[in-house]
Amino acid sequence: MPPPSNLISDSLLVSETIELLNAFGGRASAIKVVDYVMKISAPDADLARLLVSDLVEIDPRLQLNKDTVELVQISTRKRNLAETEFVVFDLETTGAKTPPCRITEIGAYRVKNGKIVAEFQTLVNPETQIPTFISQLTGITNGMVKTAPKFREVAHEFLDFIGDAVLVAHNANFDLRFLNHEISRIYEAYRVANAHLCTVKLARKLLPHIENHRLNTVAAYYSVALVNHHRASDDAHATAHIFVNFLGELESRGVRDLAAAKRLRF
Repeated sequence: MPPPSNLISDSLLVSETIELLNAFGGRASAIKVVDYVMKISAPDADLARLLVSDLVEIDPRLQLNKDTVELVQISTRKRNLAETEFVVFDLETTGAKTPPCRITEIGAYRVKNGKIVAEFQTLVNPETQIPTFISQLTGITNGMVKTAPKFREVAHEFLDFIGDAVLVAHNANFDLRFLNHEISRIYEAYRVANAHLCTVKLARKLLPHIENHRLNTVAAYYSVALVNHHRASDDAHATAHIFVNFLGELESRGVRDLAAAKRLRF
């Protein structure tokens, strides 16, 4: 089964091909790619096309145009924020480190034109025991996830829900690390291609005056309800409302595209 279109490969061959193409302005001959990346000196043109076509098939950032390999720029950094769709998501897990820890719950909300327009939520069977202290923190028990779908059983539906939206999370590096780890268990050496924003980083820039930038503190600042803290759906819902407020703050400060939002300087 081919990977969904919003996944990109972390394979060394693909990475080195992209590095080469960047050095040559985004395009190079199939012969040059095979020579440089696969260490096959002066390959036959037909062989070079055949070998390169295998690389192109596994990553949407590459395309083969006759005898030339080209870099497809999947650039979202210049997206206008007002015209961009976002998926604000949160994951609950069996612990802080992956591996060995796994996902136990997914909560996500699609934000379009400053409004929440769709949601995705499910418990996930982590295929391992949830430690007692994690159950006490999240309220998610081993019994609750026993009959829940495994990540591989909901992966396609969730990736389809994400589409090409910009991903948003409170401490995005944590959630993306877990998401990409689970994806790599299904599609070896693949990860999500989506651009992302972190609401912790945005909060530090936009709200430097508040006590701290934890989710409950930022939610309280905007009078956003956070009823079941440490449950994925509730945390993602609160983060979505916070992010809508952030979009208004960014607009008022003249920050109108994704690249500018990621490099905030005030």
